[in-house]
Amino acid sequence: MKVCVFSTQKYDEQAFTQWSDPAIEWTFLSQKLDLASAHAADGFEAICVFVNDTLDAPVLQLLKELGVRVIALRCAGFNNVDVPVASQLGFTVVRVPAYSPQAVAEHSVGLILCLDRKFHKAYNRTRDDNFDLNGLLGFNLHGKTVGIIGTGRIGTVAAKILLGFGCRVLCVDPVTNPQVIDMGAEYVSLEELYPQADIISLYCPLTPDSVHLINQQSLAKMKDGVMLINTSRGALVDTKAVIKALKSAKIGYLGLDVYEQEADLFFKDLSDQIISDEVFQRLLTFPNVLITGHQAFFTVEAMEQISRITSDNLMMLARGETCPNTI
Repeated sequence: MKVCVFSTQKYDEQAFTQWSDPAIEWTFLSQKLDLASAHAADGFEAICVFVNDTLDAPVLQLLKELGVRVIALRCAGFNNVDVPVASQLGFTVVRVPAYSPQAVAEHSVGLILCLDRKFHKAYNRTRDDNFDLNGLLGFNLHGKTVGIIGTGRIGTVAAKILLGFGCRVLCVDPVTNPQVIDMGAEYVSLEELYPQADIISLYCPLTPDSVHLINQQSLAKMKDGVMLINTSRGALVDTKAVIKALKSAKIGYLGLDVYEQEADLFFKDLSDQIISDEVFQRLLTFPNVLITGHQAFFTVEAMEQISRITSDNLMMLARGETCPNTI
């Protein structure tokens, strides 16, 4: 099978070369998939895409005309795919539903610890031979109430880690996970979670119902000085509302691995350019904000699983088998 891979980074190429089925012939492109770049898929039966590639109706229609029949997502989320249109046009869309829930959960807890104990600031100080502790005061996680929104694989791992710190864990999810209850966490409503949680961490998918889940109204219900963590999808958070909440000190700490308009920023070296996104630049001015560039998934174990599962998905389809990871 010949597969055109969009939004390729060096580590993607290395991982697929190392861990995928040798029967697949990969063509790696650095371009993000959109209407302008979709022509590169001409002659390919399948394409492989990532979180910021665009698969809306116009792109899907063009891909169909070019002969593409299979869309392989090398990620769990599929909010960037117009699934009804893809189905109508006859595409088979597959994904990697779970590559390393530990990777994302551990990263989110890392953001919590770093914001709390200010490791990044302490590191920079000691590099300059400054050992003053003023401004580095943190708090114990033990005994704090953490709100987890979304108890799928990642949220469940995060709950287990935070319970290990001695936190009280409150969870929100349309589906109750018995494993989470057995671990000692509690399920509550959003209305109950917001005023009780010292820390709120998002692990839910982006759907039409969850766009801007964190907004001016929900923020108003939270504790003053709340810590907010998002390692899921950027559009779960209304960034402008969050900036207002930072200015008023409603949000005391903000940790992001994703951002609403990240497609034009993340996975690129822009260090020699002026970033025109004024909202993102405003976020960076706050001393209590920590942003990483969509790297929560980025571990050796996760890259291996992404490569192997994507490869297995494609090979099953090539053999005419039913793929369990079909959307």
